[in-house]
Parts: sequence; structure tokens; C-alpha cells
Amino acid sequence: MFGCLVAGRLVQTDAEQVASDKFVFHLPDYESVNHVVVFMLGTVPFPAGMGGAVYFSYPDPSSVPVWQLLGFITNEKPSAIFKISGLKSGVGGEHPFGMMSMPQMPSVAQVGVSVEPLEQLAQQTPVASAAVSTVDSYTQFTQKMLDSLYNYTTSYAVSQSQMTPSPSEMFIPASVILKWYENFQRRMAQNPNFWKT
Repeated sequence: MFGCLVAGRLVQTDAEQVASDKFVFHLPDYESVNHVVVFMLGTVPFPAGMGGAVYFSYPDPSSVPVWQLLGFITNEKPSAIFKISGLKSGVGGEHPFGMMSMPQMPSVAQVGVSVEPLEQLAQQTPVASAAVSTVDSYTQFTQKMLDSLYNYTTSYAVSQSQMTPSPSEMFIPASVILKWYENFQRRMAQNPNFWKT
């Protein structure tokens, strides 16, 4: 019914069914995984009014698994990509896998799919860091560059009373950098390709 894909690895279609409505994929060497794709195989649709909540769990041999909600898939949205590299071990909340005793192995994480009513899926809040950015890489790079430039330059900011005269150096008011930063962000939001002209 489900498949799981990690870049550079074979597609997994052998989810372990741990309950009538719960399925688990095992991710060995999860430390090297940045994103995971969960999708429906197209052979069996969800029953009417149902969808699949997708969860992630880090291995923890000293305690029960902690599951983090990544998002969901449905008949109308049969696949989703999730970023797992930013998730933190031990962080999670209530989940439908409950206290199910599933064998865990060191360095093997788990991705779980729980079949649930669509109304229930709509009310759940996935962990924010699992969402994959829809911003293109140029915009992401530019935003990071702007943040870096602003943070770097303001780390050297001094008040006028702290300044020592240095005739060989030119000083730029921090407000000028901030104004440029805000203008550049505004222009990027309006047209990410404005810089090409």
C-alpha cells in the first residue's frame, strides 16, 4: 500500500504492518538521511474519508520510541517529502503508535504510517522542521547571504561615543545596511530574478 524512498537507496515497499492500521519502514544508517519520501503505491487506495499520518522515530534502546508527526498523505495527495535532518531525538508528542512494543535496533530509525480519519489529520500539527521549503535555491541562498551579511556587519557596530577616529577607514551607518537589506528582501519577494537584469 505504501512506499518509502531515501535518495541513493532502493525504494522500500515492504512496510511492516504492526497493527491493522499501522505500518512501519526501517531506515538503517539514518544519520546520513536528509529527506524521506512517503508515497502510496497506487494498488490500494485509502478507504473513503481516511488518510495516512506519517511519523518518524529515532532509535533509543534505553526507552520506548518517541514519534514525531511529519505530515500526511491522502488519495488526493498520494506522496510527500519530509526533511528529517533537522529533527531532534527525544522530541515528540502523543501518537497513534502508543506504547506498541516494536523492536528497535541501534542506528535504525523508523518511519510510521497510521491510517486515520481525514478530519483528525486536518487537526494535527506536524513538527515545523519537517516541512520541505518550497522556496527555490537562489532565493534560499540570497536570504542566507543577506542574513549573514547583516549579522556580520552589525557584530562590529559601535555607538558614536565608542568610535575612535581613524582617518584611513570609512564607516557606514548600520541603518544604511539595514535599509539595503530590507529593500533587497522586498525586491526578492516581488521578483526572485530581479538581480539578473
